Amino acid sequence: MARKNQGLGVNGQFLKVQDFFEQNQKKVNYCIIAVVAIVAVFFAYKFLYLAPLEKKAEAAIFPGETYFGAENYDMALNGDKQGYIGFVKVAQKYSGTKTANLADAYAGICYAHMGKYSDALRYLNKFSGDDAMVAPEIVGAIGNCYAAMNQYDKAVDKLHDAAAKADNNTLSPIYLLQAGLILEKQGKYGKAVDDYQKIKDKYSETLSEGKIKK
Repeated sequence: MARKNQGLGVNGQFLKVQDFFEQNQKKVNYCIIAVVAIVAVFFAYKFLYLAPLEKKAEAAIFPGETYFGAENYDMALNGDKQGYIGFVKVAQKYSGTKTANLADAYAGICYAHMGKYSDALRYLNKFSGDDAMVAPEIVGAIGNCYAAMNQYDKAVDKLHDAAAKADNNTLSPIYLLQAGLILEKQGKYGKAVDDYQKIKDKYSETLSEGKIKK
């Protein structure tokens, strides 16, 4: 008798849902199992694989950071034959970790200091992140690599991006000043003045203001 009320009011809607589950019970169960399996795999990957791998990566990169701080870029990049494998291999071996991402950035900067700008760009462009200090510095480093390769338009674009990303008195005026000097070198004096004026107007606390007035 209840089935005669199907489609009428709340009871009818309930019966429709009930019929759907009765007719598609296996499909619904498979979907539930699939969702549970995906969630289980995600947490297993994150906590049972990625977390321990991250700790190993942090230990592996530590000597490189010491070499980098001492400006021993070749050893920081390639390893020391005493257990430390170098930024390049850390990035490869621990791919997918935050430390591997950082190793790419370090490797790019090392190559830049060694004058190998194409290699530097290859690694710097692998870095991904939105840290307020690190991300602008990487973009700025990319800009400086382009400048060293005489690709001035790309350099200026990246330096402007770095200044905008940083948006602070520490980094932004540095990148704007660098961009302005490149624009001067290109004979684009009006655009250079725009960058210098931006430093004066927006970042007046910077030490570069004396240079800007000059």
